[in-house]
Amino acid sequence: MLLAIGLIVADYRYRRFDLLDSTLSILASPVHHAADFLVDASRIIPERLTGEEALRRDNRSLREENLKLRARLQQTVALEAENLRLRALLGSSLRIGERVLVAERMAVELAPYRRRVVIDRGVSSGVFIGQPVLDADAVIGQVIRVGPLSATVLLITDASHGLPVRIERNGLHAVAQGTGSSNRLELSHIPRNVDVRAGDLLTTSGLGGRFPPGYPVARITSVQQKPGEPFVTAIAEPAARPDQSREVLLVRTLPPVLADEDSMARATGEDVREAP
Repeated sequence: MLLAIGLIVADYRYRRFDLLDSTLSILASPVHHAADFLVDASRIIPERLTGEEALRRDNRSLREENLKLRARLQQTVALEAENLRLRALLGSSLRIGERVLVAERMAVELAPYRRRVVIDRGVSSGVFIGQPVLDADAVIGQVIRVGPLSATVLLITDASHGLPVRIERNGLHAVAQGTGSSNRLELSHIPRNVDVRAGDLLTTSGLGGRFPPGYPVARITSVQQKPGEPFVTAIAEPAARPDQSREVLLVRTLPPVLADEDSMARATGEDVREAP
């Protein structure tokens, strides 16, 4: 201890050990840097580990939130599409000027050449056999069987269905026969000298008393004629998509007095979408 005290006094008063001090400081510098590095590392590494764990938690939370938002977006898209369909149906009901009932398709019969669908309205909603069924664009069929809460609709494309139609351009009456194909109707036994062209619009003629006149049905796509035969066959494509329509309209034609009352109800904003 006396030697150490003497060395300190000698260094302080006489500066005898400056060279030694410089040399020792150079030798000790790496030790100082190593110590500083260990101190910094002991502080930085836990911070980085904590930050990475927080980032992983945030990333996991954001992924879960993204999945939820995407699921909600899908629901929103579906709701928007349904809203557009219902708007189209409402516009169709306003155009046709009849009292209508909105129904939704429940099932489709898949037997060959049979085109039938089941809807979620029945006797309890006022549905009756023979009731015309439309979508937002055109006629799709008629009710052939009714239950308490559901009904079966025979589509115009069914091979057993025939629909009296009228060619809008020239007033020619014919029968549009279903073929079992969802995009094909046939008008057969048309005289060769009758003016029938591709693009002609077919509407319901009102003959037979089942469908009111003036509803769009189909548009002729081609006219076929076999050599030597006195008749031609017109091929038509339905204006509606019977196999794809989700919501449909069941039409109930009103007598003239009730039709006037219905028009007044529309003018006053009352709900007239359901059959009485």
